[in-house]
Amino acid sequence: MYITPQDSTPVELYQLLTGGIVPRPIAWISTQNAQGLTNLAPYSFFSVASCNPPVLTFTNVPSRDIFTKDTLANLQETKECVVHIVPANQADLMNASCASYSSSQSEIDEIGIETVASHKVNPPSIKSAAVRYECTLKETITISDKPIGGVLVLLDVVAIHVDESVMKDNIIQANLLDTIGKLGGNDYCHSKADINLPRP
Repeated sequence: MYITPQDSTPVELYQLLTGGIVPRPIAWISTQNAQGLTNLAPYSFFSVASCNPPVLTFTNVPSRDIFTKDTLANLQETKECVVHIVPANQADLMNASCASYSSSQSEIDEIGIETVASHKVNPPSIKSAAVRYECTLKETITISDKPIGGVLVLLDVVAIHVDESVMKDNIIQANLLDTIGKLGGNDYCHSKADINLPRP
């Protein structure tokens, strides 16, 4: 099968991209607005953009009728967030935070997720997340303002929390971290290491 974007609908392209580019790490992002109302949402279009300086990236993909999600709106307003790596034992809570809550509701409060104070930013941190990155907004780049388009968000990492339980020799261990990755549709996978290939 050979497919060109010009001959495909946006939904078909979404399915081809998210079904083939797997597994994808998940950024579980907490933000808050200027009034202090918190928001929590997962993003699977997520990666590292730079290590020197440390910069993370995620893409806000709008739905058909909402271009700016609460996470992006809050980031543009207050410039701060916390990016959490989702542990497998919190997968159900992460999924619950995908629900369509109104902008006046906090997913953290509605779901009952335990948080702790962050060190350098105002949005709270999820207590159960063994790895979390406190960030400030660096830049947003609008790729497309069409439905299922995207706004690329760059985040400066200002603090990193890593629980010692997932470390060995000062290196985060995948098997100890036990995160989940996003596949196509409603599918997820565990990210435990089962292949080790030393570089030649």
